[in-house]
Amino acid sequence: MATYLLRRILLLVPIWLAVYTLTFGLMQLTPGGPWDREKPVPREVREALDRKYGLDKPVWQQYTDYLVGVVTRFDFGPSYASRSRTVNDVIGDFFPVSLSLGLMAMAVGTALGVTLGVVSALRHNSWLDHLAMLFAISGVSVPAFVVGPLLVLLFALKLGWVPTQGWGRPEQAVLPVFTLALPPAALLARYTRAAMLEVTRMDYVRTARAKGLGERTVVWRHALRNALIPVTTVAGVMLAIVITGSFYVEYVFNIPGLGRYFVTAVTNRDYPVLMGVTLLFATVIAVVNLLVDLLYGYLDPRIRYD
Repeated sequence: MATYLLRRILLLVPIWLAVYTLTFGLMQLTPGGPWDREKPVPREVREALDRKYGLDKPVWQQYTDYLVGVVTRFDFGPSYASRSRTVNDVIGDFFPVSLSLGLMAMAVGTALGVTLGVVSALRHNSWLDHLAMLFAISGVSVPAFVVGPLLVLLFALKLGWVPTQGWGRPEQAVLPVFTLALPPAALLARYTRAAMLEVTRMDYVRTARAKGLGERTVVWRHALRNALIPVTTVAGVMLAIVITGSFYVEYVFNIPGLGRYFVTAVTNRDYPVLMGVTLLFATVIAVVNLLVDLLYGYLDPRIRYD
């Protein structure tokens, strides 16, 4: 296990470096600059800002200086838009909100999706099965920019049950969490159903029933645990997507998360923020994939890491 973990951690280094290089190259190729505004900035001011932030240096030196600062000091640089703050400050202030939103949405999506998938498989071709699959197809097909406004219109404006914006109180999390949880719930419901239909036809499940075990024990202890192996793969990918892809949801519901700040940084050409957030999201995705691989060993004792 230790050797496997070390190998996977070392593999993150070239991946992280490739993401950094690609992001830096795209920022250099993008037309315009961080000081481009509707009202032109005087030439002397632009030159002074370039000197202050090192933008007057050759491209290769900008590449190496930033990389050295991140690797040696874990310093992602200053924010061009908020000059009194660093990128580390931005990440520290806003990423916990995005992480909380993503984890809550994934918890709701996983619980809902796995439950619907199990019920659908156990009631195969019944009205419950058809209803669950209708939900799954709708959840995958309808994007968040449609679901979000519809939920706001129905539950906030028409019924007045929950607020439309903000973060911090439990009722403020209902709409954004459900909006973000719907796609993973729908996808997990389909994968759980398919896996359960396959597993329940296995010989060991028939043997467990023949031994007189209760249906609940057969389903939850024997069938579901093995069915969760392919579902875990999808859940890990969806977890990374939910944590790093909540830009629109945060923007619509006015949530002070990192995704919303990332969108603002794109508009302002705040290159250090774009670089820092991109590297952070790449690290989150890599770590989640590693955790999913380790979870395989818990779900299936036959899996060993050498």
